[in-house]
Amino acid sequence: MAIDTTPTSTPPPVAEPSAPRLSPRDRLVLFVLCAAQFMVALDFSVLNVALPVLGADLSMSTSALQWAVTAFALPSGGFLLLFGRMGDLYGRRRLFLAGLALFGAASLLATLAWDPASFLAGRALQGIGAAAIVPTGMSLLTTTFPEGPARDRALGISGTLLSLGFTVGMVAGGVLTDLLSWRSTMGLLALFALVVLPLAPRLLPESRTPERPRLDVPGAVTVTGGLLCLIYALTTAAEHGFGRTDVLVTLVAGLLLLAAFAAVESRTQAPLVSLPMLRRRTVAWGNLGGLVTFSMMSTVVFVLTLYLQEILHLSAFETGLVFGVQGVLSVVAGAYAPRVIGRFGARRTLVGALAGQGALGLSLLALGEGGWSVVLATAAVSLASMCHLGAIISYGLTVTSGVPDEEQGLATGLVTSTQQVGMTVGIPLLGVLATTSTDLRSGVHTVLVLDAVIVLAAAVLVAAGLRTGRATGSGTVETEPVGAR
Repeated sequence: MAIDTTPTSTPPPVAEPSAPRLSPRDRLVLFVLCAAQFMVALDFSVLNVALPVLGADLSMSTSALQWAVTAFALPSGGFLLLFGRMGDLYGRRRLFLAGLALFGAASLLATLAWDPASFLAGRALQGIGAAAIVPTGMSLLTTTFPEGPARDRALGISGTLLSLGFTVGMVAGGVLTDLLSWRSTMGLLALFALVVLPLAPRLLPESRTPERPRLDVPGAVTVTGGLLCLIYALTTAAEHGFGRTDVLVTLVAGLLLLAAFAAVESRTQAPLVSLPMLRRRTVAWGNLGGLVTFSMMSTVVFVLTLYLQEILHLSAFETGLVFGVQGVLSVVAGAYAPRVIGRFGARRTLVGALAGQGALGLSLLALGEGGWSVVLATAAVSLASMCHLGAIISYGLTVTSGVPDEEQGLATGLVTSTQQVGMTVGIPLLGVLATTSTDLRSGVHTVLVLDAVIVLAAAVLVAAGLRTGRATGSGTVETEPVGAR
């Protein structure tokens, strides 16, 4: 029998799909949505350096200054899930525009504040506006850009600006306060809103669920009340510790209300949060990864700021330069993260990014009191931030992939709630160990060890929890219920 020795031709390798070029209109839509997210992220940190000057100008006591932060954090975190669902039901574009207008007007009120009450009212209204902007903006992004390379790229840019906004706020807050006054930090936010608001109505499409179910009022009351109590307890504990009666009462009340929320959602026909969605592996474990990366990175930045200024005696401006390098490398990470996700998948990228963030956090234990410590701190926190940025983008993709458009507000509400709560809980839970320690250097090292252990443990848990997920060509993860085998 003759054997055919004719060589067979091998098919040419299939090139990996590249992210499509965005049209000019897509670029403008992305600019509007990302600028709004950047503005909110900026608000989280731009006022921190200015607090002592602000307190002296408005005659606010040191103990009252925490409300400059808490008045914003409470509503911005507490109303996220409610506003995310309201956007699904009544129009995401409509709620986004309302939140943007309120945020701009509130920023102007805070800029012109004449006493503590008017300033804190402006901060609280900023928080309500941010709670409307963040989930609806993310939903508009995920429904405007189809799942795959286009969405990967859009989320990469959005995640970069979210991380960069927090860092830029730390630098800009000090510069603006020194050159002008603390009022200029709030004026900058009003200017952002003034630029974005006229563009948004013409560019953003309206989107909502095709059905119009009733709003889950009992769920809205319990989850909003629970988040408000929890965020109040944690932000107050950061300043005064966990021994205060109001901290303990609101902490317990928050946990009980969230437990009641879970019970309500299991019985209602149109839940605010779909429990089957929470049972998706991608939603449950993706949000855990997001919560850990946000909370632990904010803690590292907090204690490193203390270390640079109190132990290494850097000025506020020099400390800002350290975090300026961090911001630049975050931009680089944001540009390349979608390519990494496209190659390895969101699940593997999330796990690897968490592992890298934890390992680089451990390297900060080598900090001493010499000038070389500035170099080490700059390099370690910048590289850790690159991993952090990769984790932000990949967890957002992990959670929202495979979710129908009509439930994108629910999914992105969970994503953004995780962001806000994460940025809120890290410093009270761990940062207080550094501020209350008799030896600051020892306290900082203790926080860094705990921080790194938590991040590395989360990487292991997320890897195990998403073990049945399968990376697709676009970097998304196919979902499977948590209880599935």
